Amino acid sequence: MNRVAVFEGDDASPEVVRPAVRIVDKAGAAIEWSYPTSDDPATIRSVVDASDATLFGSASTRSVPVIEYLRWGKGTFANVRPIAFLPNAATPLADPTGIDFVIVRENLEDLYIGMEGDLADLSALSVVDRCGRSPIDHAPGTYAIKVVTRSGVEQVARSAFDLARTRAQQRGGPGKVTIGTKHNVLPATDGLFRNVALEIASEYPDITVESYLADDLARRLIVTPAQLDVVLLPNLYGDILSDEAAALIGGLGVAPSGCYGPDYAYFEASHGTAPDIAGLNVINPTAQILAAAMMLDYLKQPEPAQRIRNAVQAVYVEGTKLTRDVGGDASTTEFTDAVVASL
Repeated sequence: MNRVAVFEGDDASPEVVRPAVRIVDKAGAAIEWSYPTSDDPATIRSVVDASDATLFGSASTRSVPVIEYLRWGKGTFANVRPIAFLPNAATPLADPTGIDFVIVRENLEDLYIGMEGDLADLSALSVVDRCGRSPIDHAPGTYAIKVVTRSGVEQVARSAFDLARTRAQQRGGPGKVTIGTKHNVLPATDGLFRNVALEIASEYPDITVESYLADDLARRLIVTPAQLDVVLLPNLYGDILSDEAAALIGGLGVAPSGCYGPDYAYFEASHGTAPDIAGLNVINPTAQILAAAMMLDYLKQPEPAQRIRNAVQAVYVEGTKLTRDVGGDASTTEFTDAVVASL
């Protein structure tokens, strides 16, 4: 029996978290659910710390402290976002068959450390831009600090290469990791990310490695997505390109996400809180349900995880109970009931 903390999130998020909990129970998983009794930060931390994993909705306001603790407090450095086409899901591509890759996004560093301020604050520092100008020459304005560390890249790169090796073993074929950076423009930060990732690649001679500029990779995501296996990206590019990739398979409503640290992980849909459709019973719970299946894999309960994936797949193959974002007209409840019936 595993204990899982549940944070339903904001706006429309509870409308996908509750179906996911229902389906995990229906699939026969051995889970004891734990819900916070208040929004007090100490209570939030205690609920998370007492659990084996967290199932999280999306955050906009009230739940932001929760996600900050799950991410930086628990050190969940690898954000894993599978991109796999489901039959009958609406897509802008003429032929989306064969799309089945995973984006591994560094989750703690880059511009997301949140160190920003006024350019005037840098005037006392002996720093200049690439044209030799001091920060005050640009004022008024603001700045942001981008941080890339060797240790941060090493751990997320090993996570990506381990995943590529696991996928290769499961599929009986070669594994590949594709790195995306802007090392031509940012040689100190993105250059370090790329160089360290390539160093880690040498530890995995059985895995093919390739490296592209992030903007070229954005093009390849659309033109040749079926050629990708595991895509390794810094934080900001991973956030942006995973949303682009989700559009290929039906949108963010079908894109799950898991964030893994050394000894903890949390699982969520890739989408936001969808305040414009909150309470309308139309949001697609697929991403949250598949994130719950990822959680069960992490908790070493692969049988109910696979039952959930099979049930979701069956509903998409049948095609009559899909939500409107993927081309259907079913409500959230109708889709959930169909998955439960398939289970």
